[in-house]
Amino acid sequence: MFLDYFALGILFFVIVVIFYGVIAIHDIPYEIAKKRNHPQQDALHIAGWVSLFTLHAIWPFLWIWATLYREDRGWGFSSVMKREQALEDDVKALRETVMALQAKLEQLESAPIPTPAAASVETIAATSTVVSPKVEV
Repeated sequence: MFLDYFALGILFFVIVVIFYGVIAIHDIPYEIAKKRNHPQQDALHIAGWVSLFTLHAIWPFLWIWATLYREDRGWGFSSVMKREQALEDDVKALRETVMALQAKLEQLESAPIPTPAAASVETIAATSTVVSPKVEV
């Protein structure tokens, strides 16, 4: 009779340990989020409870979600945004340079400046006469 009660006590103890163990395991993403000061801690906590009812299907995703955020760097996009802003500034400066060069090119094409070589060729052509030799037959 003693062994029956002892086995029942062990069975009850194992069931309670498994029950609280599952709850503690499903709170790990929430604890990670709380430690990292995650902005969506409450959502992670509720999703952990929902994961109990979905047979733990979403629990690994909760772990990933909780570990993505760090308080010192946020979601990790701030350096990307800074680089993107720097690239946008560079592109803007390059566009301004190209526009200035195009305006300068149009100005040069619209008002041709006579060069000294072209002027001397024109004066030589105007002053000289071509003398063709006469050929008698």
